[in-house]
Amino acid sequence: MSSSTASSLCGCSTAYYSSPLLAPKFKFKFPAKSQRPSLSTVEFRANPLTISSSLVNHRGKDGSCNSNRRRRGLLLTATLPFLLPLHEFVQDLGAKAESGMSDYLLMKEEVTKVVSKGKAASVLRLAFHDAGTFEMDDNSGGMNGSIVYELERPENAGLNKPLKILEKAKGDVNAIRPVSWADMIALGGAVAVSVCGGPNIPVPMGRLDSMEPDPEGKLPQETLDASGLKQCFQRKGFSAQELVALSGAHTLGTKGFGNPIVFDNSYYKILLEKPWQSSAGMSSMIGLPSDRALVEDDECLRWIKMYADNQNMFFEDFKNAYVKLVNSGARWRSL
Repeated sequence: MSSSTASSLCGCSTAYYSSPLLAPKFKFKFPAKSQRPSLSTVEFRANPLTISSSLVNHRGKDGSCNSNRRRRGLLLTATLPFLLPLHEFVQDLGAKAESGMSDYLLMKEEVTKVVSKGKAASVLRLAFHDAGTFEMDDNSGGMNGSIVYELERPENAGLNKPLKILEKAKGDVNAIRPVSWADMIALGGAVAVSVCGGPNIPVPMGRLDSMEPDPEGKLPQETLDASGLKQCFQRKGFSAQELVALSGAHTLGTKGFGNPIVFDNSYYKILLEKPWQSSAGMSSMIGLPSDRALVEDDECLRWIKMYADNQNMFFEDFKNAYVKLVNSGARWRSL
């Protein structure tokens, strides 16, 4: 959402904001060349290569030559020069994976230092707005750090603040190893959820940054009804269930869905109450039009009720949908 206090894909601000944040210091060195995912959260183990004596002892009990065993022994001998390099290659992958995990832990440590509960909603919103431009049809947009070029767009009003929050962490990590904005923002949103009591979200690392802004007008609008929202998310590869799960990010921030610094399932419980229908003053200010539209749709309502009754289910589904979101449209470093 584009509210300065909401954390959603929907654009909700109509005020024009001009930010001088970027200027020339945000420069990217690596063009996107590979779609291969990073191995930073994967660990490979290779068992030592052993040779059975039965394969090289080609004499039978009667002293006769066992041709089958001999052939197997010769075959193994012939293939050893190929097997050993493969073994070394797998070991090398394991070393790279462990190095990637070390980078991930370093990044998470630095991000956790700067993302407090009070800043979490805006950092999560930053991740949604960077990733939410993805479109399946032409494989454009997505989690690529392009938000750094898009701060002057009305729907991104206020996002210079969470970007500056992450800039401190990025600078500290860059002093050890260069890291992309796409990775920092994706991880920042995950940390924002966890520091507020939500699920721990393991985010794979290795994204490349875009060197240009994404096309305009790709974020869902706050004025869409449920049908329009579902169609919009479908174009991005997300189901109605994933739409409802991701919308639960609005539990953070000051849109009236429970405690603004606690990530829980209050969003769904309050949606079911429909407080905006009350005549009491401020209750009409709760949520966005897109939030209120979800509860009027039968398919979405079914998931809203499930998440209202089962916070663990919401946490698990949100975690999976978030990882899918921040991987959408990402381009990855090659091995």
